[in-house]
Amino acid sequence: MKLNRFILVVSFLLIAISGFSQKSINIWEDTDCNKKVKLTPYLAEGDNNIAVIVCPGGSYFWLDRKTEGIGVAEWLQSNGISAFVLEYRVVGVPAFITHYRLLFRGIRFPDMLQDILRSIQLIRDNANQYGINPNKLGVMGFSAGGHLAGMSGEFFDTDVLSLVGIKTSTSLKPDFIAPIYPVVSFVNKSTHKRSQRGILGEGHSISKEMKDSLSLERHVRSDMPPTFLMNCVDDPIVKYHNSELLDSAMTAKDVNHRYIQYKTGGHGFGATPEKTSEEAIGWREEFLNWVKFIFKKEQ
Repeated sequence: MKLNRFILVVSFLLIAISGFSQKSINIWEDTDCNKKVKLTPYLAEGDNNIAVIVCPGGSYFWLDRKTEGIGVAEWLQSNGISAFVLEYRVVGVPAFITHYRLLFRGIRFPDMLQDILRSIQLIRDNANQYGINPNKLGVMGFSAGGHLAGMSGEFFDTDVLSLVGIKTSTSLKPDFIAPIYPVVSFVNKSTHKRSQRGILGEGHSISKEMKDSLSLERHVRSDMPPTFLMNCVDDPIVKYHNSELLDSAMTAKDVNHRYIQYKTGGHGFGATPEKTSEEAIGWREEFLNWVKFIFKKEQ
């Protein structure tokens, strides 16, 4: 009996140490936005921690919750960084199959931008509760989630929250962003068409102006937050030129950023070594060193 009790206690401790998460919240609860969007905290030990909102990829049609969500959050948490997995609004498989958004609005921009900006507001407003530093809050995204991370760094002062009745004096500008093998352009030949369709809509309803308005390389600003950018040349899903376009645009605007391009590694691996090359998984250590360095410089 004592042995069984000891094993049970140890099991709970192991669960707590690896992957502890607080209860998820609906970021739109008690607001005029009648939507359910889940934000799940994975809090590191201690307080005054660096924090990252994690945006999984999935072409704005679905979300890779496991590899690019939970897996990334647990890795950050194990390295002393609190993480918040955001299950931002995506279109869904039925819309991918049926094209029903030709008739009905469905999910599309600016829904996703509202979700990330609302999350930044909530986390900053409750920083003490989460044991994080409100001035060390960043956004990390993968693939289409990387595009969303990029939008958070470019469109943070866009008044989209007022569309759902929210007024706030809290800064919505991330303190850093990390687009990982991101979708970037909707006007270049390297465009990821599925993500374009996911965020913008269907068929002829997508104008050239709409494509331009959400192409990250067209809207880089000199006051963007520090940016960590990474991708792989052999990426079979999102052409590597996407990140090159963003890197060039940020260089032209003198944005504080680090761009790492790996020859091998593919796509969709998040922070999981088994899903990529030995070369590309090195991004994790590079990011940890980079994010600690940018805040050390400010001290």
